[in-house]
Amino acid sequence: AAITWNLGTWYFGIPASSSHTLIGSILGVGLANALLNDIPLADGVNWQKAIDIGASLVFSPLAGFIVAGLVLIALKWWRPLSKMHKTPDQRRKLDDKKHPPFWNRLVLVISAMAVSFVHGSNDGQKGIGLIMLVLIGIVPSQFVLDLTSTTYQIERTRDATQHLNQFYQRNSSTLGEYLAMGKAEKGDLPSSSACNPKQTEPTIDALLDRLKGVSDYHALAPESRIEVRRYLLCLDDTARKVGKLPDLSAREKSDLEKLRKDLTTTTEYAPFWVILAVALALGIGTMVGWKRVVLTIGEKIGKQGMTYAQGMSAQITTACAIGLANVFSLPVSTTHILSSGVAGTMVANKSGLQGGTVRTILLAWVLTLPATVALSAALFWLASKALA
Repeated sequence: AAITWNLGTWYFGIPASSSHTLIGSILGVGLANALLNDIPLADGVNWQKAIDIGASLVFSPLAGFIVAGLVLIALKWWRPLSKMHKTPDQRRKLDDKKHPPFWNRLVLVISAMAVSFVHGSNDGQKGIGLIMLVLIGIVPSQFVLDLTSTTYQIERTRDATQHLNQFYQRNSSTLGEYLAMGKAEKGDLPSSSACNPKQTEPTIDALLDRLKGVSDYHALAPESRIEVRRYLLCLDDTARKVGKLPDLSAREKSDLEKLRKDLTTTTEYAPFWVILAVALALGIGTMVGWKRVVLTIGEKIGKQGMTYAQGMSAQITTACAIGLANVFSLPVSTTHILSSGVAGTMVANKSGLQGGTVRTILLAWVLTLPATVALSAALFWLASKALA
């Protein structure tokens, strides 16, 4: 679904977000799976995370539009007569020079490199996550856990589980009711589709029992590896929810976050070949198919040519916005931040906007998510019927 939509928008030269397509496709599969298997929709998708991601995807282009415009205004105030406020055509006609001034050119190159770097780090993570999702779905026994984990890493996971249990026991007066401590039955374990905080104690016991004496994940049977991953993810999910409760102190919440990192050290991973494949795909894809979308962003958003200062403003804003998103682990759209940044500089420069192009970009922005949700859900339904 994601590939189909991205290829279609690329063919028509429409700047569309691969972030929207990937997230929409995953949401569609989650919803379709829930409907087909009579799973409550509340459990079929992590709605809180979906809302957080949706908010970042909606507000980041708006921020790009405003901030890029403000950066350009600041540059015009700082150096109103600078040559950076000329377009390449004006530079050729007035100064008879082909290239921008040295310092402007340097900033343009460095900011473009920064955009490429943060784009790769943000979109690369999405690609890696999607491939891991596919690998876990196709050959779960080989990828649900990092089979290259050292004895130390496995012990770290086991110790984190024990410390998590001690943490809950220590805070039983505030967490006892929420986690049903001392009340849950021993065999009450998480299912493959849902986690319940009241199953925490039996889940911890089952996980410690599975990891007892294990120094190499290869020693676990394939079914046990899947169970271990399910237990770890459920404990991590419960710890995340516990960390949001108002009764815990800031220090206790910090300790809980550290335990979560240790708990998932052998589940949150990606083989090197997956990282390399995604990096190559991003690089080669950009080299091969750059021209259609670049022409739209560079020449078809504004009614006038783009000045060097406008290019710098849009690129610096995009690099900073995506860099911040990486710090806070939020997926954002490079395409929409950059295109909205360019539009923001056009408005700030009073250059005017090409209505047709802007409408097309906005339409793609609005339709990408629901279209990929519907397409991926339909494909999942067809695949389920074909394999049934």
